Amino acid sequence: MEVIILAGGLGTRLRSTIGNEIPKCMAPIDGKPFLWYLLKYLTRYKVSHVVLSVGHLRHVIINWIDKYGEEFPFTFNYSVEETPLGTGGGIKQAFSKCIGKDVVVLNGDTFFDVDLDDLYNKHYLASAAISLALKKMKNFERYGQVLVDSVDHHVKTFCEKQYCEEGFINGGVYYINRSRVQWPDETKFSFETAVLESGVKQGNLYAFDFGGYFIDIGIPSDYDKANEDFKTLF
Repeated sequence: MEVIILAGGLGTRLRSTIGNEIPKCMAPIDGKPFLWYLLKYLTRYKVSHVVLSVGHLRHVIINWIDKYGEEFPFTFNYSVEETPLGTGGGIKQAFSKCIGKDVVVLNGDTFFDVDLDDLYNKHYLASAAISLALKKMKNFERYGQVLVDSVDHHVKTFCEKQYCEEGFINGGVYYINRSRVQWPDETKFSFETAVLESGVKQGNLYAFDFGGYFIDIGIPSDYDKANEDFKTLF
C-alpha cells in the first residue's frame, strides 16, 4: 500500500493558535505533531511507502522525518511544490513518486479513522477511478454535502457548502487509480473541481460510508478538540 499525504497547506486559520513557524500538519497535539498521529494510524495497515506532498515550511516536516521516521515501518519520499499547485496539482505531482496504480490519498490536517483495507476492496470491486470515504454528519455548514446513489454507490453530485441538518461529507480519504483518472494538462488545478466534478460526469467516481472518528484541525476549536480526543484515541 502506498499513501500520499497532502502536507503543503498554509493553515492560515490556525496561525493564531500554532504561530507562523510550523506547517499545519506539524501542529502539536498532546506533545506530538499531528502528522505523527496520521503515520501511527497508517501502521495498522500494510503500508510500504509514504509520499509527503510538501511546500510551505517543508524543512520542518523533512527535519522531523529525518529524526523520527525510523519509528515507522515504511519508506518516505517527498513531492516538493516550489510554488502552490492547488490540491489537484499537488496530487498529480506526488503520483510521480509512486509505483503502483492505486494509491491512498490523505489530507495532512484531517484524521478520519477509515478501514483502508475495506475501502480498497470496495474500490477494486467497483473498478472505480476514485473512491471516497464519506462521513455522516448532522447540523453542519462548514462542508459541502455529497449525494450518492444508495444502490451502486456512484457519486451523483457535490453540493455547495450550506447548512444541512444531516448528510454525508467528503472525509478527505481517497483511493485513486491513476490510470483511470483524466488529469488536466495544467500543473496547477483544483482536485475538487477539475477531477472530482469531472469524475461525476464520467460515472467512475464512487463513495462509501465509514462511521469512524473524524476531525479536521483547520480551525482552532477543532484543534483544541483534537488535543483532548487524541489522549484516548491513541
